[in-house]
Amino acid sequence: MNLVVVESPAKAKTIKKYLGPDFEVVASYGHVRDLIPKEGAVDPDNGFAMKYQVIERNERHVQTIAKKLKEAKALYLATDPDREGEAISWHLYELLKDRHQLGNKPVHRVVFNEITKRAVQEAIAHPRGISYDLVNAQQARRALDYLVGFNLSPLLWKKIRRGLSAGRVQSPALRLICEREAEIESFVQREYWTIEADAAKEGRSFVARLIQFAGERLEQFSITHKARATEVVSALETAAQGGLIVEQVEHKQRKRHPAPPFITSTLQQEAARKLGFSAQRTMRVAQQLYEGVDIGSGAVGLITYMRTDSVNLAQESIAEIRDYIAERYGQAALPEGPRQYKTKAKNAQEAHEAIRPTSILRDPALLREHLTSDQFRLYELIWKRTLACQMASALINQVIVDLDAGAGNLLRATGSVIADPGFMRVYLEGRDDAQDADDDEERMLPEMQVGERVQLLAIRPEQHFTEPPPRYTEATLVKALEEYGIGRPSTYATIISTLQEREYVVLDKKRFVPTDVGRIVNRFLTEYFTNYVDYDFTARLEDDLDAVSRGEYEWIPLLERFWRPFKDLIDHTQAHVKRSEITQERIDEPCPKCGGQLVIRLGRNGRFVGCSNYPTCDYTRSLDPEGADHPSAEVVEGRTCPQCGSALEIKGGRYGKFIGCSAYPKCNYIEPLERPEDTGVTCPQCSQGTLQKRRSRRGKVFYSCSTYPKCNYALWDEPIAGPCPQCGWPVLTLKVTKRQGALRVCPRKECGYRAPLEADALAPAQPEPDAL
Repeated sequence: MNLVVVESPAKAKTIKKYLGPDFEVVASYGHVRDLIPKEGAVDPDNGFAMKYQVIERNERHVQTIAKKLKEAKALYLATDPDREGEAISWHLYELLKDRHQLGNKPVHRVVFNEITKRAVQEAIAHPRGISYDLVNAQQARRALDYLVGFNLSPLLWKKIRRGLSAGRVQSPALRLICEREAEIESFVQREYWTIEADAAKEGRSFVARLIQFAGERLEQFSITHKARATEVVSALETAAQGGLIVEQVEHKQRKRHPAPPFITSTLQQEAARKLGFSAQRTMRVAQQLYEGVDIGSGAVGLITYMRTDSVNLAQESIAEIRDYIAERYGQAALPEGPRQYKTKAKNAQEAHEAIRPTSILRDPALLREHLTSDQFRLYELIWKRTLACQMASALINQVIVDLDAGAGNLLRATGSVIADPGFMRVYLEGRDDAQDADDDEERMLPEMQVGERVQLLAIRPEQHFTEPPPRYTEATLVKALEEYGIGRPSTYATIISTLQEREYVVLDKKRFVPTDVGRIVNRFLTEYFTNYVDYDFTARLEDDLDAVSRGEYEWIPLLERFWRPFKDLIDHTQAHVKRSEITQERIDEPCPKCGGQLVIRLGRNGRFVGCSNYPTCDYTRSLDPEGADHPSAEVVEGRTCPQCGSALEIKGGRYGKFIGCSAYPKCNYIEPLERPEDTGVTCPQCSQGTLQKRRSRRGKVFYSCSTYPKCNYALWDEPIAGPCPQCGWPVLTLKVTKRQGALRVCPRKECGYRAPLEADALAPAQPEPDAL
């Protein structure tokens, strides 16, 4: 027989169905080798030699592959069609060769963009060799990440705090979030006013805005206070007592074109906007849809490969989509010819496709009963976007009416109506923030002719205030990373989750806020390692790595160019920069106690203001916008203390904000600011309480018993009601890995049970180690 190796058991199961009895399909369970987890894994003085070792949890899978290989006549490496997948195939090949388990058997590399019978069989029939350009690009990336992590992280321990770490790609991403926070904090709000008129014609009312007053064109800050706004309104009411006269009517028709099919980054953005999915959750569910779902007739891959930056579609899929549109919506819903989209990414794999359904004929509604809620929602999103991208453009009629309100005074009313929805009947791309709000909302104006008079109902001033730039959401952060060229689509989810795991940022109302530690780390890196968090430098390095994958650059000289200046800077910073220069930020204010210089320090509970003469002077105060020693607590409206009847206040403590009695210390009543979310899973330790979702003081999610402090049972991963099929423990956890997707795992280390979320098969492997 022929042996085929893929990454995951779910993928193996689907592919086995297509290949028949002459093929055996086994899983490697992700990477089989990695750098040794200690200093010296990459040796710059020896040509950047890289020392690998077998990943302990996957040794048994390597042995299974070697055992099956003895009975096979050929080996087919069918890992994912990207740089990471190529590296897994190469590592497995090198490992089997080093152990003399390969012999003279032929080794083939096969790639397919979708897991369908046609695609898999065609790939097996036309194999290729391992692409060493892709392997070298992955090795270069891995070496760079290792060299940065293993040299910069210890420096952070010495200069800031133990346990911190820095990454080549995560650090510029952290800088984005911190710079946005600095913009928000330095933002100065400005007041401005607009003047709006309510008008009507033949009983149909509409709104017009003043754009010119007394012959002067109005800008945003032409009217900045109420007194002036009142004057303008009074003058207009006098000038336009007889109503408004139509001075100009302009009709326009414009087209709105559909968005291109999904690539990794746009899928993550839309899933965040429309479904509320994190980037990690999106990729986990997409992996399940790609690897195969049982739809009643057996497992089938429902979408094409989800790590791609190409917007290309195969010609046969375009033909199928156009036929489907014509049959379901009529020929009028089709553009004259197929739509072709141009890929913006510099190193897009044009042989790859955009993310699309493997067949547009698989309507989401027909598959709903076979999919989980997350799978259905994401598949429907992909299906609709793909269908819409080959549909006719939408036609929108716009009307702009200028109205005379006395000499030199002009108001403008605008309206639009969708004349032909085209692709919009299927799908409309989401928007990120308020300033990007959809301007295609249907606003009808009554028919008006130049010279006619319309009724003026009222003129009113509207007060506005400028707003600071919004904090990043997952969608806008992914968009910014893509625009700056930081990382690549397949790494965005990892970048975001790493920043959260390191507790450099937290999510507040689905927006990223840097923690105090994150700010200090960012300030250190931007001040002393400016180049290495510079957006252009990071993007150029990514481009160079892409050039390696195309065979245009050699990877060792690339590492050499990066390493020497970086190492010199590490050594210089270690020798010449004092810890106090990093952890203390001077402010322009003398100490009220001793006259010394006040600085912002990083303490156990966050940043605070203290005297630079410490310990001689022990002056400190809390850090708040007013600079007050004791900022007033926020009172909880409509509630009193259930113990003593005093007012309740929102207070801050070591573990974050909480609600407490204002009569403290006489009354010590407290309660959490946010009620924990109950999972409904019974605590396995005490069997009395249930496991509740909570947050640590730095925003990290964990799950603990509702009876705490009576019972102190807690988990980091989301609990699932058991029992464990192996040891009988009443609770399992949901564990998400990059290669294997969602798994059910026994939290008892001595058990080691681990299986795919949707399967009952035992897969005894250990969790992946944390990223460097």
